[in-house]
Amino acid sequence: MVQPAGNFFAEPARSDLVELAADERSRFWVTIDTEEDFDWEAPFARTGYGLASVPALADCQGYFERAGVRPIYLVDWPIVADDRAVEILGAAQAHGGCEIGAQLHPWVTPPHDEAVSARHSYTGNLPRDLQRAKMTALRDAIRDRFAAAPTVYRAGRYGLGPDTATMLAELGFRCDTSVRSGFDYRAGHGPDYRSAPLHPWWVRTEAGAVLEMPVTTIFSGLLGGAGRAVYHRLARNGTHVGAALARLGMVERIALTPEGIPAARAREAIDIAVDRRLPVLNFSFHSPSLQPGNTPYVRTQADLDLFYRWWDVVLDHLARRGVEPTTGAEILAMAERKAIA
Repeated sequence: MVQPAGNFFAEPARSDLVELAADERSRFWVTIDTEEDFDWEAPFARTGYGLASVPALADCQGYFERAGVRPIYLVDWPIVADDRAVEILGAAQAHGGCEIGAQLHPWVTPPHDEAVSARHSYTGNLPRDLQRAKMTALRDAIRDRFAAAPTVYRAGRYGLGPDTATMLAELGFRCDTSVRSGFDYRAGHGPDYRSAPLHPWWVRTEAGAVLEMPVTTIFSGLLGGAGRAVYHRLARNGTHVGAALARLGMVERIALTPEGIPAARAREAIDIAVDRRLPVLNFSFHSPSLQPGNTPYVRTQADLDLFYRWWDVVLDHLARRGVEPTTGAEILAMAERKAIA
């Protein structure tokens, strides 16, 4: 079936992929889903969330500044509305220590015209006009609170839809980072990214082009290049199958995140990504993990200490491999140079 123009789910043309030149090296990007604290196991709700983890953003920013990394905070509506978050992140943005992008959680973003449900937690499942209204509200709130309109977008829960690219271009966004390559969210009413590329690519719409910068997921193991297809064929009905494949050394799915991925596995994935000459290694995590008790990945202070030690190990390995940090603005500039060339 022919996909409509501007659809993130269409297989990109070879000419739209962004690849490294012979004299270029891979770079890495740290993207942070900066959001409210809520129970990941509970039904979605417009109210009842917390913001206790917001002060921990200062420690996070301090850590990355000392490491020479400029993260991008993809902020959602409750974060934008919080004066403490604006003070912490606004000050860092003002002195060039970070970038600010948008992350849309539809259930807490106005206008509140939809029923709150698991299906509607993916923005791409909402009516087109409502999607656009929520995206516009979030963009304008970020512009007003941080004195600059965001150009990078992530759909909460990676919930892109067939109209998202066109709306992003119309609203002035230039880069999307919602595609989580190698993952399938159809069981929960979400998108299927199993076959998505790991390279950035241009999505062209009548309103303009948007660069897709997928979140990086690497498949390792004895099966080599065939591992990805085998994983999706065998592990589609349960993660226990994927765990068994990993224990056997056949194939393992490794996301570049400190949430649930051991540092040793992340180092392995970095080596594979660099050897494959990926232009950008896109790391991600959720800001509530910066405070114990908010996510399954950081339950205690010891877990939080391990979280930062993970970054110590990973950043050291990236430096050993000659992989330097980058930013959304630099990624766009690189991709535009290649488009012109």
